[in-house]
Amino acid sequence: MPVIDPNTKNPFESLGLVKPQEPAKRNRMGMDTFMKLMVTQLNNQDPMKPMNNEQMLSQIAQFTSVSGIGELNDSFKKLTDSLASGQSLQAAGLVGRQVYTPLDEGVLGAEGGIRGLAQLDSSASDVVVHVRDALGREVRQLRLGPQPAGELRFTWDGLDDQGGFSEPGRYKIAVEAVIGDQTVALEPAIAARVDSVLIDPQGFGTTLNLAGLGPIDFRDVRQIQ
Repeated sequence: MPVIDPNTKNPFESLGLVKPQEPAKRNRMGMDTFMKLMVTQLNNQDPMKPMNNEQMLSQIAQFTSVSGIGELNDSFKKLTDSLASGQSLQAAGLVGRQVYTPLDEGVLGAEGGIRGLAQLDSSASDVVVHVRDALGREVRQLRLGPQPAGELRFTWDGLDDQGGFSEPGRYKIAVEAVIGDQTVALEPAIAARVDSVLIDPQGFGTTLNLAGLGPIDFRDVRQIQ
């Protein structure tokens, strides 16, 4: 039986099992190498103190766990980078286009008109869209009447209840639906033009700058036109 030199830092050197390795590969150990070392350890263990099954399984489990986690992290990073790259390209193509996002206000431009949509989980006997100015005063009330379940679209043409043109600017939008014997507030999604896109260099997200409304997260976009 080979004798292990107690002064050596690596007990496998005395067994002639260690080969010179390239510096770049010293920290990499495959499962085949690990199993060879395990077999060698079993063949040269102290007969009076043999490794029990629990110890052996523990070492194998630790190795496979660490190896698996490393491979999983690498795969996950590649997937994340790929998704971030695809999202960035898609977001960059939105500049100048209209997107619907969950906002409670819109911008009335010189050309007039604010468009929005809401989701009805069930049919409503009546739907009303309230348009209010910056001071909270109601400018226009759009009565849409009975509506079926599903996506509800609406447009405010910029006229007030007296038929006059409203000043350009930001206006609050609220949607109410009468369902059964209850009046329910619906979350509106308002259309706005994308002025620019900001892509986080660390891959933590993409921000869209909406004309007159400011930044929103790209993930908040409901629809693109």
